[in-house]
Amino acid sequence: MMEPMDDHLPAMPEEHPGQNASPSTAEGVARVDPSVAGNSESLQPVPPLAGDPISYAAVTVTAPARYSSPLAVRLPADLSVSWSWPHLLVFLFAGAASMIVVPAVLALVISAYIHKSQHQMQDMFANPGFLIATQVLWFAVIFLFLYVTLGVLRDAPFWWTLGWRKLSRHVGAATYKPWMFFAAGSGLAIFVALASSRVKNAEQAPIEELFKDRHAALLLMAMAVLIAPLVEETVFRGYLYPLFAGKLSNFAAKLGMDSSHAIRFGTSSGILITGMLFGIAHGSQLGWNWGLVSLLTLVGVIFTFARAATGTVLASFLMHLGYNSLIAVTSIVATKGFQNMPPGH
Repeated sequence: MMEPMDDHLPAMPEEHPGQNASPSTAEGVARVDPSVAGNSESLQPVPPLAGDPISYAAVTVTAPARYSSPLAVRLPADLSVSWSWPHLLVFLFAGAASMIVVPAVLALVISAYIHKSQHQMQDMFANPGFLIATQVLWFAVIFLFLYVTLGVLRDAPFWWTLGWRKLSRHVGAATYKPWMFFAAGSGLAIFVALASSRVKNAEQAPIEELFKDRHAALLLMAMAVLIAPLVEETVFRGYLYPLFAGKLSNFAAKLGMDSSHAIRFGTSSGILITGMLFGIAHGSQLGWNWGLVSLLTLVGVIFTFARAATGTVLASFLMHLGYNSLIAVTSIVATKGFQNMPPGH
């Protein structure tokens, strides 16, 4: 049985004698843009709402053959982005530069109000509280860059542009509810905790040093729950994933793939690349322990798949929130607020 058409989809024009009936607009079937419905030669299906390979393949398979073009990829709506490789290069440069500038500026501000010797200033850069404050400020700079370049300068809705859209209850044959993603993220945290316990030297990761200071550990947990999921999902699943998936889909089409296979290749590659970048981005915190980095890469792949399957960053955000929340709560409860640390901490 066909699913009813979403409320926000364009209404179909009425049929007139002598004209062919319009294709069905039910979800999972190609939809026709009413602005060109009167011209049979210019009929084009409206892109589907989610960019996962399975739902896109279902849409393109049911579309009439005359709508297909071997070189033209009709990207899903959530993969049609306004930025390209040059913007990514500027973004990477700005992110790298701010990693140097932010701690230097913060140190100057602190020294202006609190007199410290040169030795004390050097020690401050290793202070856990200073490191966490630097991380939060760096997140703010990254967010500001994206907001200005993708929202303000382009006069575009910032959150919508970066994939923050309402989570639809039905995408293809699947039914989604917000709590499902939060619960899945919590379950994933349990799996990673069990797997990381078998990774050699996992307890020697640099991030473990922060747990030796109670106040730093509490600040870290607060940042992990309140800030990190929002920023990291916006960057990885909202900014990077659609860029990789869209560009690689177009590249595959230029090599001769048909539209559906090009989309499948692009989205699958985008999921893997984004997941790997997510794991590598946490490499320094994990002391480049490749066992732990591999686990975080797997986490990133799963988060990105949730984003691709639903067409919204909200899904991966809820998974990330559930993942970090369970880690934070269990850590606080097990250590009684980081007052009783286990041996080795």
